[in-house]
Amino acid sequence: MLTGKTAIITGGSRGIGAAIAYKLASLGANIAVIYVGSEAAAENVCLQCRQESGVAARAYRCDVSDFLSVKETVAQIKADFGTAHILVNNAGITRDGLVAMMKEEDFDAVLRTNLKGAFHMIRHTAGLFIRNHEGCIINISSVAGLMGNAGQCNYAASKAGLIGLTKSVARELAPKGIRCNAVAPGFIATDMTGNHQENPLLGQIPLGKMGEPKDVAEAVAYLAAASYVTGEVLRVDGGIAM
Repeated sequence: MLTGKTAIITGGSRGIGAAIAYKLASLGANIAVIYVGSEAAAENVCLQCRQESGVAARAYRCDVSDFLSVKETVAQIKADFGTAHILVNNAGITRDGLVAMMKEEDFDAVLRTNLKGAFHMIRHTAGLFIRNHEGCIINISSVAGLMGNAGQCNYAASKAGLIGLTKSVARELAPKGIRCNAVAPGFIATDMTGNHQENPLLGQIPLGKMGEPKDVAEAVAYLAAASYVTGEVLRVDGGIAM
């Protein structure tokens, strides 16, 4: 149970992020949803967390690629909740394209949000965790970061970078009682993955089906409570990267 803990979830207004918010709330955690798109969607996630789980939940608009914006948002979360105990770096974007034709701005945009955004969040929450003598950081990577994916060199690079970030932060902050792990989802049925039934990659998944956001949320919940696990990358992929 996570009663009395506060969890910050980036990209928490829909898809995997929303599923993570609901799951952690069901375990008793108060929820801070960080979003950059739809305010209505983010507020709806918070409303459901409050109504269904009886926890405190607030939404914060913040572009995680902006260092100062993240600093201000984390300060506001501290003011509202007192502190934070769990950080889930889930915010991510795609700008797919073949490497021979990819625009520089598309490569940079994906790295800024997916990788640098996670650094910004860790950088500005680390002080809270250190003062608490505890903390749990969970970075949402991808099997693309483990095995690559044609047409996604920017996305795969950002997700591979998250794994390196995870392991380095885990080593650095372990003496402070802070754990850092990653989850590497495979093909999860969300708006980002398009028409699920016609996805040609289905045939490559040993379990023969795409995952659901709740599958990733279950892995996050495990890592949030696994007090002797750090520096780990947990695949949730139906076996595609084994």
